[in-house]
Amino acid sequence: MTAYEDLMTFTRTTEALAQVSGRLGWDQETVMPRGAAEQRSEENAALEGVLHQRRTDPRIADWLAAIDETSLDEVGRAQVRLIRRDHERSIRVPEALATAIARTVSKGHLIWAEARADDNFAAFAPILTEILALRREEAAALAAGGDLYDALLDTYEPGAKAADLDAMFGALRPRLVSLREAVLSRPELPGLATSFDEKGQMKLARLLARTFGYDFTRGRVDKAVHPFSSGSGDDVRITTRTVPLDPFNCLYSTVHEVGHGCYEQNIDAAYRLTPVGQGASMGVHESQSRIYENQLGRSRAFTGWLYGQMRDTFGDFGIPDEDTFYGAVNRVRNGYIRTEADELQYNLHVLLRFDLERGLISGDLAVADLEAAWNDRFEADFGFAVDKPSNGVLQDVHWSAGLFGYFPTYSLGNVYAGCLNKALRAAVPELDSQLAQGDTSAATGWLRDTLQRDGGLRTPREIITRAAGQPPTEGPLLDYLEEKFRGLYAL
Repeated sequence: MTAYEDLMTFTRTTEALAQVSGRLGWDQETVMPRGAAEQRSEENAALEGVLHQRRTDPRIADWLAAIDETSLDEVGRAQVRLIRRDHERSIRVPEALATAIARTVSKGHLIWAEARADDNFAAFAPILTEILALRREEAAALAAGGDLYDALLDTYEPGAKAADLDAMFGALRPRLVSLREAVLSRPELPGLATSFDEKGQMKLARLLARTFGYDFTRGRVDKAVHPFSSGSGDDVRITTRTVPLDPFNCLYSTVHEVGHGCYEQNIDAAYRLTPVGQGASMGVHESQSRIYENQLGRSRAFTGWLYGQMRDTFGDFGIPDEDTFYGAVNRVRNGYIRTEADELQYNLHVLLRFDLERGLISGDLAVADLEAAWNDRFEADFGFAVDKPSNGVLQDVHWSAGLFGYFPTYSLGNVYAGCLNKALRAAVPELDSQLAQGDTSAATGWLRDTLQRDGGLRTPREIITRAAGQPPTEGPLLDYLEEKFRGLYAL
């Protein structure tokens, strides 16, 4: 066997073990008994130790040095690029630190869930302090004298820099704030005013998953406190949640996670259990979930079809026609929860988190001051006060999981989705007539063939530029939001 073949054989086993680790995370979020938390933290730490040993194995450097990259095709060169990147990052982090992080965040998740249920940030603060210290130590090892936050951001969006995102988000904010103020000055659009049973919500959620191309022979839908997706290839799982008075929470969380799931399911099977055989970055991943959920799922055309499905499932639920239903799906109103926010205000939620976590990583913001800082920033941005921690600093799972550097990829994904939507509508001019029939195949097929099937073959910026026909910029997203919400609110 050649050095490249030896490297890929070794890497496939590592990737398989990483998938097992992910499955443990899915289990912990969905069906694991509460009493298993302590044992699970040890299991996660043990598996992370094995993975770290494999990712830092000195043979990887030897194989990489022996490979003649000029003899490789595009896929081979991409595999080498990604393996080298992962190896170089991994050898900077001591195994003891990697296992300590895995053990601590596993415990931290349960503590966060209980603190959230009790609306008690003080109960979560000590473990968050531990997690933050470990992640800052990891960031220092990865940064090698550079910016700590950039080192963590690079985990989720390779090549991205906080300063560049800050400039992009700074360009987003003025038009978002101006449009938000104009919309909120108008009369509120009608919403839902009845209860929707869980069985009906989950039935419709599964219908939507199939409608957007999710393959149930290689996936499943379960319930979790915080909706998420997990896995790749032939085992891709998603979760959602039900709220009796807000079925859109369930339905659009499902469509969102289906976007993630379909990305993983649609990657070329030849890449399975390799670095190329997974999403290129969290920003690119989020572009798929957001375009499925918003530009497709919340469009006037698709909501017209969904209105009929809602009536078939729930009967008369108080919304008289398709136009009113479209307004109910997209209405802008004050709210605390990021995952329930309308398209117009969603990015303002993300920018708040981006700034706060940069302060935590830099040391400018202490965990003890985080709740007050959150509440002050929220009131300044949204104009009303946070009423309880579960609607504020405790609402997201990310910091309990140590995912510092993850939040900005949500807004970056929205920017990417705006660019992709512009290109999609140019490529499929009859898109709305298809969506009005509940047919998403042209849209999801375009995304599959243009972007999803390639997995991590290219860098995130290259992927979006190639698919959208232009480098990523905030302009198309802002233009889309202006057109949509000015139309909805007759501005």
